[in-house]
Amino acid sequence: MYKIGLVGLKTSVEIILNLAEEYKHEMEFFPFPYENIEEVESIVKKHDQNMQTWLFSGPLPYEIAKEILGTDKKMVNVPATESGFYRSFIELIYEHGKIIEKLSIDTMHLNNISEEALSQLNIKTPKFYTKVFDLDVDTNELQQFHLDLWNQGKTDGALSCFPSVCEALREKGIPAYRMSMSTMEIRQTLRILAEKVKASYFKDTQIGVEIIEVEFFSKVAEEMKTPYHLQYLELRLKEMLIQLTEKINGSFSEKGNGRYMIISSRGALEREINTLEATVQKLAFEADTTVAVGIGFGETAYSAEINAYRAIHHSKEMKKREIVIVQDDGKIVESPGNKEELQYSSRTQNEILIEKLKKGNISVKTYKKILAIIQKMGWNDFTTKDLATQLEMTERNVRRIVADMCEVELAQSIGQEAYSTRGRPSKIYRLL
Repeated sequence: MYKIGLVGLKTSVEIILNLAEEYKHEMEFFPFPYENIEEVESIVKKHDQNMQTWLFSGPLPYEIAKEILGTDKKMVNVPATESGFYRSFIELIYEHGKIIEKLSIDTMHLNNISEEALSQLNIKTPKFYTKVFDLDVDTNELQQFHLDLWNQGKTDGALSCFPSVCEALREKGIPAYRMSMSTMEIRQTLRILAEKVKASYFKDTQIGVEIIEVEFFSKVAEEMKTPYHLQYLELRLKEMLIQLTEKINGSFSEKGNGRYMIISSRGALEREINTLEATVQKLAFEADTTVAVGIGFGETAYSAEINAYRAIHHSKEMKKREIVIVQDDGKIVESPGNKEELQYSSRTQNEILIEKLKKGNISVKTYKKILAIIQKMGWNDFTTKDLATQLEMTERNVRRIVADMCEVELAQSIGQEAYSTRGRPSKIYRLL
């Protein structure tokens, strides 16, 4: 049974829990209602370790939690769409008894749907004033925004994202309604969440193999004063790895010459990736050498082990010896869980691309990695120097690869950078 942390205003949480009844055999919901948006931070920090996924009642608490956790991999939120806006708008018209011609709206900058929603109505579009807010929103400021426009006679009503703002405005006689989620939006989000849980369950049941290699172990052994010193070192290394194995409920084995293997489930390995990274740092410090780590996932122990060997080979090619994962679908993940994380595939079914790469003598993995780096960095164009830094290759080698890509029409030269210093100006490239 998956544990879902449900965060939102009390009324929203109650509505979601009611609609989530049909999923009670798949997911267990733990409600965390809040009164003030500032409470989201403490809720997430306190309970994140115990929740497998988070469900937020709207974009604002979702964005706050994402900033706190540094990732949105285990988060889902009920999106703000036109249907929620239309419902509030119709309620406002009904109360007013006529079409609203002047309207004030507050909306989050990441979910500003008001203008688009109003433009789709086949009626005379009301004049509206919009106040866009960020994560550090001040509801008093929003309240004053609506109040000032009303007092100046510029509006006939207000729509807000916050119940407290609506209540304060209504107390002053201003028609105000909260833009909230609709039943349709909640049902759709719950379906997405259920699919995400099923996918996560599938991953959890896969086998994960972790190969950890203390590099240059023979040289480390030679530098030991006595055989006893080496044995003491091996005992300390194994103690660290056994502690890691215990945490992920896995199976530990020693392969000799500084190489160790841990077998567990994919879910357990992914959840404890930070623990693995900390353990690797301790191993490297203790042995005074580099440590390479490769993780493989697969349907069977054999396929997972094969992928783990591919991953550790890839890790040993990297200067910084980052942790590398090779998944069952061939996807490679470098530095998982870090800001530097990079994902790309080592396979393609595009026959035209395969033919071009074959003609240019470029591996699929190299091309996909270059593509992933450019997308991650947000480059529209690049130089070989930029790319060499990210690929951890010599610029000369990268120039050859890019030249081959240009030859087979996978990239093109679009200009050059001129420097005030002496030397050849760098060419600027763009992928095709």
